[in-house]
Amino acid sequence: MKKKNLIKNIALALSLSIFSPLAYAKAEPVNVPKIYAKSAVSIDMDTMEVILDYNSENKMYPASTTKLMTGILLAENKNKTDNLSYTKSAKEQPEYSLNTNVKPISIGETMSADDVMKALLLFSANDASYVIADNVGENVDNFIKMMNDKAKEYGMENTNFVTPNGLHSGEHYTTALDLAILGKKAYENSWVRETMALKKASVKTSAGTIAIMDNRNKLLEKNGNIGGKTGYTTPAGKCLVSIYERDGRRIVGVVLNSIFDSEDSAVFNDTEKIIDASYAAKKSTLIGKDEVVETLPIKYKVFRFFGPEKTIDVPFTSRQNIEYYENDLNKKSIDKKIDVSLLNPWKLDTNVTAAKLTVTEPLTSKSYDLYPGISKSDLVKENLVLYVLAAVATLVILALITFIIAAIKRASRKKRRKRYF
Repeated sequence: MKKKNLIKNIALALSLSIFSPLAYAKAEPVNVPKIYAKSAVSIDMDTMEVILDYNSENKMYPASTTKLMTGILLAENKNKTDNLSYTKSAKEQPEYSLNTNVKPISIGETMSADDVMKALLLFSANDASYVIADNVGENVDNFIKMMNDKAKEYGMENTNFVTPNGLHSGEHYTTALDLAILGKKAYENSWVRETMALKKASVKTSAGTIAIMDNRNKLLEKNGNIGGKTGYTTPAGKCLVSIYERDGRRIVGVVLNSIFDSEDSAVFNDTEKIIDASYAAKKSTLIGKDEVVETLPIKYKVFRFFGPEKTIDVPFTSRQNIEYYENDLNKKSIDKKIDVSLLNPWKLDTNVTAAKLTVTEPLTSKSYDLYPGISKSDLVKENLVLYVLAAVATLVILALITFIIAAIKRASRKKRRKRYF
């Protein structure tokens, strides 16, 4: 009896897999692990797909993760060997500056741009940000405009910068999603990427001041971490933008407003949790193979190029599974559009693509071929009675024309005979 039930179950499973093309496995949503941070996100750096989302569009304060943008602008406008002057606005910056935490620096002393970059990204020196702002933008206001212009260029739609170092201001804000974009852009800049990857560095000024500093990113070179930038203010909490590479796959993760615990470990633990979850995440099926994506009314002329216009409902299907990471952000914002602008109803073929489906996610989009569920032969079947009637009408007209021509000819012959007699 048990054997019979087993056979029946196997047969049922086979029938479902063979005859039910829409029966496909559905992955679980990408769950957010328990973290202290109030906002987090991860994205695949190659595909720009959002993998994990946790309040990633909420307005947050970036603190010193801001310095990634400052570093990018330095790299784009100066060479490593250029000398930058230490300025008055740099001298005025509070602690976590070279001037206050390492050794006093006089206004007018110079540093190589490469040393300034190291002080900015490893030690997170607040005064290094103003050295860059004054030397690259000529003044801080110009540099802030450069920062916001670059943010718009990158598509960071919910970001506004008012300082080059991220010290707190209610008007200096961003989102985890925008910072993920910034993290990717920072990694793509070779100078910034190389600097973020340093565990230690020494810097000096023209007066000979030397500082040896450690990278504040405690995760560097652990479990695939290849770079990142820390940040902290009391309103912003502990922040971290981190870049990972495992098995050739790169992911950028952002956590914002984590707690400052006694061991300063929470923000790093939060990051490792979301990164591990992101690498383990599986995609869910948005549209299954051979599933009808949409049925659209398509207009056509009954006789191809002329005649009455009719409409037929055409179902469009995909020949592949269309997948995505199921999270709150993607579910809310994903958009599907079908383009049938080049479709010719009289060339419909179930084995030839007839439309394009574009699936748009928050940071990327992808196109897929769609195939029609009907062919031109279905148009013929749809109008078969009309074609028969048209054919009969055509034959009647041809017969009538033939009759008239024959009658005219007979009349003409009779007329000619009368003339001879």
